[in-house]
Amino acid sequence: MNYDEIWQTVLGEIELQISRPNYLTWLKNSRLMDKKEGIALVALPNNFAKEWVENKYHKLIFGSLRNIDESTRGVKYLVHTQQKPTIKESSKAVVNQNLAQPTLLETKIDPETNLNPRYSIDSFIVGSSNELAFAAASAVIKKIGTKYNPLFIYGRVGLGKTHLIQAVGNEIKKEYKNKVKPLYVTSEKFINDVVGAIRNKRMEDVKNKYRKIDVLIIDDIQFIAGKARTEEEFFHTFNTLYQNNKQIIISSDRPPRSIPTLSERLHSRFEGGMIVDIVYPDYEMRLAILKARVQENNLNIDDKTIELIATRVQRNIRELEGVLNKVIFYQDVKKEKINTKKIEEIINENVQSAPKNINPADIIKLVAEFFEISLSDLTGKCRKKEIVEPRQITMYLLREILNLSYPFIGEKMGKRDHTTAIHAFEKISQEINQNPIINQKIMLIKEQLYKS
Repeated sequence: MNYDEIWQTVLGEIELQISRPNYLTWLKNSRLMDKKEGIALVALPNNFAKEWVENKYHKLIFGSLRNIDESTRGVKYLVHTQQKPTIKESSKAVVNQNLAQPTLLETKIDPETNLNPRYSIDSFIVGSSNELAFAAASAVIKKIGTKYNPLFIYGRVGLGKTHLIQAVGNEIKKEYKNKVKPLYVTSEKFINDVVGAIRNKRMEDVKNKYRKIDVLIIDDIQFIAGKARTEEEFFHTFNTLYQNNKQIIISSDRPPRSIPTLSERLHSRFEGGMIVDIVYPDYEMRLAILKARVQENNLNIDDKTIELIATRVQRNIRELEGVLNKVIFYQDVKKEKINTKKIEEIINENVQSAPKNINPADIIKLVAEFFEISLSDLTGKCRKKEIVEPRQITMYLLREILNLSYPFIGEKMGKRDHTTAIHAFEKISQEINQNPIINQKIMLIKEQLYKS
């Protein structure tokens, strides 16, 4: 094949993996200009497109070229010129850099296991919020089917459950040299397989697929609840695997007993194993996650920016990474200066905010209900520890969510002086970054508040 034919093949593969608008914007006018000594020269129409493609689509391009020609050792990007470009000696640095990058084959989802190789044990950040789940997962890897079977991991959205359970599957593949076969599926995929098998009268296919593996990893199990035929098939699959000492790993957004329409026999099976939760990340863990992402991607972001994001974005890991990606976009692509004001704008754009119809009475009532104390105690003069902490959390939330003035907060909380409200806000603001238990309480209260 000539260069044009090679490049059209590459673009054909990439077009299937990115959105049509992105393909038309960034890659439609690209060309493979030359290829010497294993270095492919890809030309783009302008510097903006060059930087974007180099940062966003390098792995796809490099991997696709390697699929076509295994002698490809690197890719260099340049802006279109009239003369045919040549490879200079300095390209050796590019070779070394790109050889270290994973090929497309390494970043594709494994069709046999459905595992995404980017989820690894090494890239999973461990902290106080997930250390028990990580320890249980690590034990399962060493003793498949005999230690913590089933392993049931639950937690709110965006806290890393999917990362951990897929990382276990990938580590098992690596550790046992593909002699142990894991299979990862979402509950939606399992439901679709059962429904399709019933419709086509091919239930034997489902049994062969799910009962002849060594490790079944199923994500978001709560969605099978109430679907009688799917629950029945999963129950029999579970029993078959369990009786043969095959490992079962399950994730959910809540513990088994809190899945209301799940059958009693599945409740019993799940609770017979190890149940661990992943909770909201504390400040140190949020900071560690951000620093790891910055280091992995060789990003130029200063510590103050990272610390500000870790302080302001408390809800989950996806929001953390979403804000970080937006900062990178403004800094590297739009070439905008990143300051505190800009970061606050980005955070406000990306992080879920409180509904506008929340009022002070809603917050005060919800905190009282959460801590199971009376409204009169919460706003009264009682100085017992079990009352003081909820009172300070209430004042913190009134300021943090509604941005009320300190005198107003003091008035609402039992005609207290405004300095009491200031002290409460500053104390809880500090505690959130140091005390994971306080952090969890506030996150759960906010979650209930936003839902209600």
